[in-house]
Amino acid sequence: MKTISKAAVLLAAIAALPGVAQAQKVPGAVIVTVDTQKIYAECNACKAAQTQLQSQAQQLQQLQESLGAPIRTEAEAISKAAGGKAPDAALQQRIQALQTKEQQANQQLQQRQQQFQRNRAYVAQQITEKLNPIVTQVMQARGANIAVDTGATLAASAGLDVTNDVMTQLNSQLPSVNTTAPAAPAPASR
Repeated sequence: MKTISKAAVLLAAIAALPGVAQAQKVPGAVIVTVDTQKIYAECNACKAAQTQLQSQAQQLQQLQESLGAPIRTEAEAISKAAGGKAPDAALQQRIQALQTKEQQANQQLQQRQQQFQRNRAYVAQQITEKLNPIVTQVMQARGANIAVDTGATLAASAGLDVTNDVMTQLNSQLPSVNTTAPAAPAPASR
C-alpha cells in the first residue's frame, strides 16, 4: 500500500520546515501576591507625597474660598440693590463686572485644579515606574512566574504575599518623589 494521505504529507512537510516551533509545555504557575494598595498608602515616598498633596488640596480649597467670598458678597449686594426690579444701567454694569470676576475666578480655579490633578498623576507615575520592575525582581527572586495584586484575588495563602519585600526595595530605591508635575505642554498653534 503506497497510498499516503495528503494530510500526512502536509504534516511531514511542516515538521521538516526549520523554525517552526513545536508545541511546548507551559510551565506550572508559581504565584506571588502584592498588596499595591498598601504599598501606595505606606511606602515612605508615598506617605511624604500624600502629605504634600494634602497641603496642595488645602491651598486649593483656601483659594476657592478667598475668590468666592467677595463674589458672593457682591452678588448679594447687587440682588439687594435690584430689589426685585429690573436693573438700571449702573446695576447692569455691576452685574457685568461681577460676571467677569466670576469667570476669571473660575478660570484660575480650573487651572489650579488641573495642576493639582497633574501633580497627583505625576506622583503615581513615578511610583509605578519604580514599582513594576521591583515586583518583577521580587517575583523572579521567589521563583514565581505570575504576580497578582491582592485586591484582584478572592483568597490567597499568606505565604504567597511578597508585599513587604516589594515595600523594602521601593523604600530603598525611591526615597522621595516630586509632587509638582512638569508644566503642561502648550497647545499647538494652527
